[in-house]
Amino acid sequence: MIDAPPEHVWDVLRDVGAVHERLLPGRVADSRIEDGQRLLTFPDGHVIRELIVAVDDGTRRLAYSVIEGARPAADYHHASFEVRPEGDRASRLTWTTDVLPHALAARIRIIMERGGIEMKEAIEAAAPAAAHYGTRPGHESLPADK
Repeated sequence: MIDAPPEHVWDVLRDVGAVHERLLPGRVADSRIEDGQRLLTFPDGHVIRELIVAVDDGTRRLAYSVIEGARPAADYHHASFEVRPEGDRASRLTWTTDVLPHALAARIRIIMERGGIEMKEAIEAAAPAAAHYGTRPGHESLPADK
């Protein structure tokens, strides 16, 4: 559960080029978009390349696949986020990941749990008092239904 309206949570998630500023500041040092792919640079210089599969404003769903640089290394890594309203002002963020080989699942789960806590903190800290949403100027997002 995130103490922020779903419009705000979705605005942060769909801003795929600003992960380092809006979703995981401190955990991710830089993020940029190149040819429909997102490159996440970590403080240690490691880069993960993700294919942005879908950004669906209607269902508030973002799907991506790690195609290079996964830690731990995986043969297959696909994930999605979905945002749903929870009561009057809160949201439920569901992060689903499929990974192969299956032996990595427990390790990935630990990473996701830690990341989920950090995302929740960043989203709640930036939650606006007024209901005005939209990607911030200067931040690159992919169009919906990419």
